[in-house]
Amino acid sequence: MRYFCEALIVLFGIAIFSSQASAEEAIIHNGSKVAFEYTLTVDGKVLDSSIDRGPLEYTQGDGKLIPGLTRKLEGMKAGEEKTVEVAPKDGYGMPDPAAIKTVPLSTFPAGMEVKPGMILQGQNNLGQTIPAKVVEVKKDSVIIDLSHPLAGKTLIFKVKIVSVK
Repeated sequence: MRYFCEALIVLFGIAIFSSQASAEEAIIHNGSKVAFEYTLTVDGKVLDSSIDRGPLEYTQGDGKLIPGLTRKLEGMKAGEEKTVEVAPKDGYGMPDPAAIKTVPLSTFPAGMEVKPGMILQGQNNLGQTIPAKVVEVKKDSVIIDLSHPLAGKTLIFKVKIVSVK
């Protein structure tokens, strides 16, 4: 009986090792469920990080990540780390001149100090929250840019793949 139990333990250990090895060998491909940690740097400044919130989870190819990052994660596996540079065209695009709008100053809450460079939150006609950057404040109007605040920027992601399923 003792030898039978030892044989089961050995077999069980091999089974565990085999399943761990196959999970470690999984690489990111279309449809993979991926969890990864990241730190986003733009113009030398850290803008966002998952380190304090825990890994970001997504499905490869679902369109929820910017295209350039999705492509650069393809082929990575759990435990792998790298720094990824995403050009503006593969990130949030370039600023759109058609996204520059002039709105009456009266649309802002009374007493609100509106300054160039401020990022405001608004809603489009679908109820989605959109950022707007204040470009210029005039006597009776405000010029805003509805392009994504990171449009035209090169994005640097330091990523670590936590899991791939």
